[in-house]
Amino acid sequence: MGIFDRFKKKFKPEKTAEDLPSAEQQSENLDDGLISIDEFEQWEQEQITYKFKAGLEKSREKFQAEINQLMSMYRKVDEDFFEALEEILIGADVGFNTVLELTDELRQEAKLKNITETEDLKETIVEKMVEIYNRNDELPESVHIEEDGLTVILVVGVNGVGKTTSIGKLAHKYKNEGKSVMLAAGDTFRAGAINQLQIWGDRVGADVIRQAEGSDPAAVMYDAVNAAKKRGTDILICDTAGRLQNKGNLMNELGKMKKVIQKVVPEAPHEVLLTLDATTGQNALIQAKSFQEVTDVTGIVLTKLDGTAKGGIVLAIKNELGIPVKFVGLGEQLDDLQEFDAESYVYGLFADMIHQSDELDDAAAEAVDKDD
Repeated sequence: MGIFDRFKKKFKPEKTAEDLPSAEQQSENLDDGLISIDEFEQWEQEQITYKFKAGLEKSREKFQAEINQLMSMYRKVDEDFFEALEEILIGADVGFNTVLELTDELRQEAKLKNITETEDLKETIVEKMVEIYNRNDELPESVHIEEDGLTVILVVGVNGVGKTTSIGKLAHKYKNEGKSVMLAAGDTFRAGAINQLQIWGDRVGADVIRQAEGSDPAAVMYDAVNAAKKRGTDILICDTAGRLQNKGNLMNELGKMKKVIQKVVPEAPHEVLLTLDATTGQNALIQAKSFQEVTDVTGIVLTKLDGTAKGGIVLAIKNELGIPVKFVGLGEQLDDLQEFDAESYVYGLFADMIHQSDELDDAAAEAVDKDD
């Protein structure tokens, strides 16, 4: 089964937000036995699909318009076509190295399958993008949450990328899953960061451990991890300073934090999540490389993906750095920080193109029937 057929079977294009029952309604239906667990899980998948499709609308419209224009300009698969495709992919922030890798593989695939018409290469482009994302799987795709005991998550990133907001949305997510959550205000160099985290804690119902502006961040971590342990908290999410311009100081600061935390929870931190702003494109990739140099990043939180037409940055981060994207911001609502799903992401980029192929198939079938 080709990837277009698999996506058509998995994702239903006719579904919109209005078509889907609310979370409260579906939970009640499940509790009342009106729907099965399988039906509830299908509804959850439809919710995720809708969020990715809606959140990637800007990227999808720009990317597909350019691909369609490319196919109309170049009917035959040749070197001019591949060079033009490279320009489109680089413009979508897929990343220079990733683009070269992708187009080289497309050249080989076209030769192998004897593809001469550019229209016949559309599905292969999508297929190769999925393959490239799924490579370099040294780090787990899902967030590590301890089944028994305290889970400690460090959140790093420069100021202004949505780090504190992401922490608040993560806390909301885990609270909704029935877990107890505590926040640690480790960005002590900015009073605004401490106060903003407190506002998020109050909003989602999570305790916030804080000290005065200018306090030692490691001291905040000491208080937080001991308080979390004492209260039997499930998840401790720690904010950190975003002063990347001084890598040496930041490395020392994060090192001190880890040592303090590990005195109480030796295997912590269980995750180090780097927050990046998708709208900054290649700057996000540069930031990721810099943070890799100062700490052991285990995953990416990519904010504001709904606000950019260059959603290809997801591929560049994973393929060039080997760091999985674990969460993406797809809107302004509390539940719009979604766990990343590679297939939902690619579908969100190509949904219209995938389902337009149905129309072509139907037209081809009608032509055959007329000939018969």
